[in-house]
Amino acid sequence: MPEVPTAAAGVSRKRGAEPGEPPPGHEREAKKACWGILTSQGSWADRSPLHEAASQGRLLALRTLLNQGYPVSIVTIDHVTPLHEACLSGHVACVRALINAGANVNATTIDGVTPLFNSCASGSSVCVELLLQNGANPRTTLAHHPSALHEACKRGSRECLESLLSRGVDPDYEVPHLGSALYISCFHKHSSCTKILLHKGANVNRGRGEDTPSMQLWPVTVRCRCLCCLTLGQM
Repeated sequence: MPEVPTAAAGVSRKRGAEPGEPPPGHEREAKKACWGILTSQGSWADRSPLHEAASQGRLLALRTLLNQGYPVSIVTIDHVTPLHEACLSGHVACVRALINAGANVNATTIDGVTPLFNSCASGSSVCVELLLQNGANPRTTLAHHPSALHEACKRGSRECLESLLSRGVDPDYEVPHLGSALYISCFHKHSSCTKILLHKGANVNRGRGEDTPSMQLWPVTVRCRCLCCLTLGQM
């Protein structure tokens, strides 16, 4: 595999974020212990230089690595791709470059996270639009997988939410352990997202799933919180 174009590209964010210099006489031992913890966790040790460039928004380095032959959808042990990294950090130029190079816009980690979910987590509506325009599935394929719709509501990202709903995502979509998108929006007091969902016909009587012991209380909670938003004139 090609060498990293710059020395900085091969340094992981965790490795580069080590604490300050230890007291004299303890430097070697402290560094060895810290590195042992990092490698034993296994979540960062297998990141490629392409992952680093994407996560840090270094477009020139990213293009150089792609030109040198790095696979655009190279994955870590957790199936995280460079596109996941670029979307999580909201680096639009890197997202565009990776997509143009053939990155899988529907790549899924072992936890079910997609680039679209990461874009909603970062609140980057431009990244969301780029992904949707290039074939990203706006709907969650499995009930236990993270939902981009719920993440947008949780973060209060109005633009991301509107993009998802414009692609036909069900405003009443419910995740068993989280509840409906409207419930999440109200729970986190994001009145702008609540307004959008209500205008799209979201059902105020839907709260959380039937597997919740107190499910009959959730619809009441949702209604009360929505009414609070309306009363305060925030909608």
